[in-house]
Amino acid sequence: MEYINSVNITQNPLGGAPVGKLLRQFAVPSIVAMLVGALYNIVDQIFIGQSIGELGNAATNIVFPLSTVCIAISLLLGIGGASAFNLTMGRGEREKALYYIGNSAVLLFGGGIVFCIVTEIFMEPLLLFFGSPEEVLGYAEEYVRITALGFPFLILSNGGAHLVRADGSPRYSMICNITGAAINTVLDPLFIFAFRWGMTGAALATIIGQFISAILIFRYLSRYKAGRLKTEHLRPQWRFYSYAMSLGLAHFFNQFAMMVVQIVMNNSLTYYGALSVYGESVPLACSGIINKVGFLFFSICIGIAQGMQPIVSFNYGAKKYERVERALKLSIAAGTMICITAFAMFQLFPRQIISLFGDGSEMYFAFAERYFRIYLFCTFINNIQPLSSNFFTSIGKPKVGIFLGLTRQIIFLLPLIIIFPRFMGIDGIVYAGPFADFMAAAVSAVLIINEVKAMRKLNHEA
Repeated sequence: MEYINSVNITQNPLGGAPVGKLLRQFAVPSIVAMLVGALYNIVDQIFIGQSIGELGNAATNIVFPLSTVCIAISLLLGIGGASAFNLTMGRGEREKALYYIGNSAVLLFGGGIVFCIVTEIFMEPLLLFFGSPEEVLGYAEEYVRITALGFPFLILSNGGAHLVRADGSPRYSMICNITGAAINTVLDPLFIFAFRWGMTGAALATIIGQFISAILIFRYLSRYKAGRLKTEHLRPQWRFYSYAMSLGLAHFFNQFAMMVVQIVMNNSLTYYGALSVYGESVPLACSGIINKVGFLFFSICIGIAQGMQPIVSFNYGAKKYERVERALKLSIAAGTMICITAFAMFQLFPRQIISLFGDGSEMYFAFAERYFRIYLFCTFINNIQPLSSNFFTSIGKPKVGIFLGLTRQIIFLLPLIIIFPRFMGIDGIVYAGPFADFMAAAVSAVLIINEVKAMRKLNHEA
């Protein structure tokens, strides 16, 4: 069946090229792009931790929900627009597909401007709401006051990378993200240590890298391969951006859920930490490091899922279900290998990883090691939930994708980090992680298996 379909394909390689080759072609740049996004925060935290210490690490943890909102907007319009574009191209409607790209690009930048203004106006109330202790607030404000100015460029560069990849240019999207990250990594030690600018230096290095990445994205969109983007494509129209957003909602809600959980967790860590021997700042600093390291691994799984997206969307739109299933199976296999590797590292080398982010007391390291091993214990199955959510969105079933996107963070983890500490103190937050990971993976596996059976039936009927 796949051979016959490949003969009938006219031009687009998504419908005829070997699935394994396509997945490598699209997944590797996606993984690099996601890793770069994660590294923006981690690189800052490493240098801030080495320069300022525990309070600096705690401050970067407090401001992390703002970065999560930026990523949520990027995925809402980036993956949403890319999915709508590929599904429409799969049906052979090229001119209509360009409207999804133009509308998404304009709203990405516009959304960044709005979020920047809101953050600058309500900065202190937001940081206090995020759980900032008084001793951390000054560092957090110093960092956010500058990084908020880069939100339009951060959102455009992250979301635009998906639009570039949907056009069949995954390497260019990777270059855009790598360039920004490289600039940030070079400028961080220069601004923080050489110029002694501290948090301000880290923030300036970040927004300069984001600005350069956004310029590269804008350059590509002005020369889009699928067709020249005209003024009419850039004019927001409800029927286009609403459909794109519906396909990106699963990813948006997943990120938004991460933000909500992060805020509740920060407040819980501050409250229950004060009641424990660790105090307020130690759990907060450790949690920030561990969550970002966990997200670094998690971003690889998300990158695989995003690399799968154009292949799955195009072939599902073209009713080539065997190719869709092949892409899904290869993605699961690749993600599982990454998860097992990360699980081994987290269990064997937690102290070494924590040490990269600066020194601390023995109590700090003892709590961090224990938190690392328990909270991330179910890492070996963590690829199933994001891959499943992305899969259902890619085949035009956003409601299922949204539900799966909410399972780990909102449906399972959020209630557990509220309930468990009431009986177990701060240990309850630590144990909530593996319980939520396991239940989210189980639900996702059941829905994926059922969908594969349904596709096989459709393929047989065809």
